[in-house]
Amino acid sequence: MSQAEYIPGTCNIGGGEITRRRMVALLGLILTLSSTATLISNEASRQSRFTIFLPALVMSIGWVQSRKRFCLAYGFAGTFNLGSLGKLSKVSDQAARAADRKTAVKILAQSALYALVVTALVVALPL
Repeated sequence: MSQAEYIPGTCNIGGGEITRRRMVALLGLILTLSSTATLISNEASRQSRFTIFLPALVMSIGWVQSRKRFCLAYGFAGTFNLGSLGKLSKVSDQAARAADRKTAVKILAQSALYALVVTALVVALPL
């Protein structure tokens, strides 16, 4: 897609927003790695290692949104932003809003699955 345009259920963010999602993914990755290192160095119990889910979820939501060029929060809110940061537009068509909500749910589910995989790996680490 050379020029960003709103496509219901497919694309609701432009370049600036995609960069923002990549930064969220990077922050989530840093938090996940540092939390994992802390858990390992403190020989944390298996139960406490489940806490890695939250930073892993932040990481995966940012990554999936940037790859799909779609913000799940905007999808749920019925908005999109293909211009400068902070300049939201409303989606007026009900069918388009429904398509956006469906994609937002898929992104949330996919991100949660990735976070669960990361969490399972961390919990399974022998200490």
